[in-house]
Amino acid sequence: MSDKQKLNLRLRVWRQPNRTSPGRFVEYPAKDISPDMSFLEMLDVVNNRLILEGEEPIAFDYDCREGICGSCGFVINGVAHGPQPGVATCQLYMRHFKDGAVITMEPWRAKAFPVLKDLVVDRSAFDRVIQAGGFVSINAGSAPDANAIPVPKADADAAFDAAACIGCGACVAACKNASAALFVGAKISHLSLLPQGRVEGDKRVIAMIEKMDAEGFGACSNEGECEAVCPKGISLSNIARLNREYFRASIRKLWS
Repeated sequence: MSDKQKLNLRLRVWRQPNRTSPGRFVEYPAKDISPDMSFLEMLDVVNNRLILEGEEPIAFDYDCREGICGSCGFVINGVAHGPQPGVATCQLYMRHFKDGAVITMEPWRAKAFPVLKDLVVDRSAFDRVIQAGGFVSINAGSAPDANAIPVPKADADAAFDAAACIGCGACVAACKNASAALFVGAKISHLSLLPQGRVEGDKRVIAMIEKMDAEGFGACSNEGECEAVCPKGISLSNIARLNREYFRASIRKLWS
C-alpha cells in the first residue's frame, strides 16, 4: 500500500488514571494508519509509539477482537461503538474514516459503569444482575433429550436472537437514563421463551429487575437509542417482553 492511501488522524482520547481522579481529553496523532486496520489495531499502533516515547499507553478493554465476547467498547465521536451500525468497536475498520479526521474517544458514561482507567469501565454490575437471576433447575438431559422438547419455531428464533446479546454495555451508554432494560430484556427473553426457563421465570424476572435498580441503572423511556447502537441488533421487543413478564410475575406474587 502506498503512503498516499494511508491515513493521518488526530485522536482526542479521554485519559483518567483511576476511578477517583479527574479525567481530561488529550490529543494524539495517529500517523500512517492502514485503512484495513481495525479500530483497536489502530490504537495498538498509537500505544506502541507512546511506549517508545516513554508515555503511558491508552487503556482500553478487549479480548476476542471478533465481536463475540463483548469486552471492547467505548464512545467514538459521540456514538457507542462508533459510526458503523451492527458492529462492535473491534469490528470497526479505519476505512470508514477520512484522512485528517478528528476522532474523539471516551468511556461509557453511566453511574453503574464507573471508569477504572481511560476507556475502561467496570461492567461487573451486569454480572451481578445475571447472578441475581439464578439458575435453571429443570433437568434438560443430554443435548438430544433437550432438542426433543417441542418449541414453536417463532419462539426458538426469538430466543436465539435474544441470546445473541454479548453484554457489551453499549445500550446503557447510549441511553440518556443509562438504562439496562435492553440487556436485561434479552437475558429474560431467551429463557422465558423456552420451556426449560419457565420454572423459575417469575422469581428470575423480579430478582433481576430489583438488582438492576439497585445497581443504579436508570429507567427505560423507550426511545430506541439502545437498539440503534447494539452490535447484535437486539430488538426493543425484548424490553416489551421484560415488562410483560415482570407485570405477570408481580401479580402472581401478590396473589400467591
